[in-house]
Amino acid sequence: MSAHNPVEAYGFTNIPRAFSKILERVDAKNSKPLLVEDLPLPHSDEVAKKAHAYAKEHLPAQTFNHSMRVFMWGSALLQTHLPDLTASASTASFLETFYLSCLLHDIGTTPTNLKATLMSFETYGGYLALDLLQSWGASKAQAESVCECIVRHQDLGETGEITGVGGLVQIVTLLDNIGGNIELIHQDTIDDVTKAYPRNGWTSCFASTIREEIGLKPWCHSTSIENFAGNVESNKVWPKYD
Repeated sequence: MSAHNPVEAYGFTNIPRAFSKILERVDAKNSKPLLVEDLPLPHSDEVAKKAHAYAKEHLPAQTFNHSMRVFMWGSALLQTHLPDLTASASTASFLETFYLSCLLHDIGTTPTNLKATLMSFETYGGYLALDLLQSWGASKAQAESVCECIVRHQDLGETGEITGVGGLVQIVTLLDNIGGNIELIHQDTIDDVTKAYPRNGWTSCFASTIREEIGLKPWCHSTSIENFAGNVESNKVWPKYD
């Protein structure tokens, strides 16, 4: 799809913010045993390569693995349950924009960045990604799509709309953090992805980061999710993998 239509090319096509509406026609019985080798990284583009290298260098190992798992879960959903998420969901530009969003969505939580600003980590992370991506050669529209996604990736709710990339990232970050909609991922996929990108205690790591941010910034957006850290820690899906 031509990048001359940035709304479609970079995943700006609107979808409902409510997961129940996005997933209303999805049947978990259609899950397929996709392995990591079936979920290739979009590394043909130089921007994607630079983003991967940056994330690998700057994110703590646990956060980097989380980001990669998020991409894997989303890719699996696109192949099995959500091929028609938006008009552009099957295009290379959508997948790359989704990949960039996954790699950078938690860039605001690094020890340095969390304390570098009074802004919520998603807001600061979005601005960082906007500048970084354009400095690496991404188009303004693609960088803006990633920024929008990062800023809103914890903007959960039942009303209104969100971009296609943003909605997908919301679904799969919650899947990796609390096991939400885990039934949509085949058990073989779960086992293979977590072997390739181990959790290594991600549950407690992320819960600690939430509490740290709230301690530093009691006004932050993380406070809008009731008992956020507690819900992460009490999930029943991931403890055996941590």
